[in-house]
Amino acid sequence: MAIDLGTANTLVYVGGRGIVVSEPSVVASDVDTGEVHAVGADAERMIGRTPATISATRPLRHGVIADFEVTEEMLRYFIRKVIDRRLAHPRLIVCAPSGVTEVEKRAVEEASLAAGARRVHLIEEPIAAAIGADIAIEEPIGRMVVDVGGGTSEMAVISLGAIVVSRSVRVGGYEMDEAIAHYLRNVHQLAIGSRTAERIKLAIGCALPLQPAETFEVRGRHLVTGLPTGIPLSSEEVRHALRGPLQEILRAIRETLEETPPELASDIAREGILLAGGGTLVRRFSDLVAAETGMPVYSADSPLTCVAYGSGRALEHIDKLNGSGRRRSALVPERGIV
Repeated sequence: MAIDLGTANTLVYVGGRGIVVSEPSVVASDVDTGEVHAVGADAERMIGRTPATISATRPLRHGVIADFEVTEEMLRYFIRKVIDRRLAHPRLIVCAPSGVTEVEKRAVEEASLAAGARRVHLIEEPIAAAIGADIAIEEPIGRMVVDVGGGTSEMAVISLGAIVVSRSVRVGGYEMDEAIAHYLRNVHQLAIGSRTAERIKLAIGCALPLQPAETFEVRGRHLVTGLPTGIPLSSEEVRHALRGPLQEILRAIRETLEETPPELASDIAREGILLAGGGTLVRRFSDLVAAETGMPVYSADSPLTCVAYGSGRALEHIDKLNGSGRRRSALVPERGIV
């Protein structure tokens, strides 16, 4: 089993079956007792709509675990959802950002083991994205991957199956949502929730001007009157709001290219830059990256799922993976391998 444990969404790939779960990384639990009420899509619908006794939260921030116990409960829920046998202990491959520390890696491993995994291997997200996009990473050719997720953006140059140069910035889809909400609060005195900001981003979000410009009717609470109010918002305004997060991502791309060895840089200039992750679906994002770098840019066939597919394909070589392959206690019976 392979799990793309993302800040925004969690995808579960089971060998021989493909992606069987794709749900938001959200858990709704009781504030006093910690009892879990809902996980995934059911919990996401509760964000901003819960009473004081229930908290709907995302246990991961910027690609790493912020709440260990809640993450463990979420992983246990997803594992049990796809495995019928209650006592099964699968071997897991879990995706992790390339910039995580050893402590953060250990937290992912321990949470996975506590949730019922028998053995855990970590795979770096840019590597998984490249495998999922059908790139022959084992060749001595420089390939660049830009993976913009919900909480982190990864830029990596890959050659001979390993990362040569990488950058990881804690800017992603959520920072774009927050930038839109901040713009509406400052310019239009309108307070909106995170889900409304995401809908605006998906509807008219753009990295370069749209021709013709588009508008979106936004409804929220006016900060002065305190009453529900609706205003028309233009795509040009949203582009202005997104400028800050997009510039941070572009800066990291340029810094990664500046550190790339000359031979690999010439390969990238010929092969192009691969875009993956939901954050790259902002319209005209590829045009912006191409304009800033002067290199050809192309998107993965399925930016949202290529990391999960790549880690799933790595299941075929799970016995060859080295590094952080942590096991459960020997007291746990080794059965129920997926």
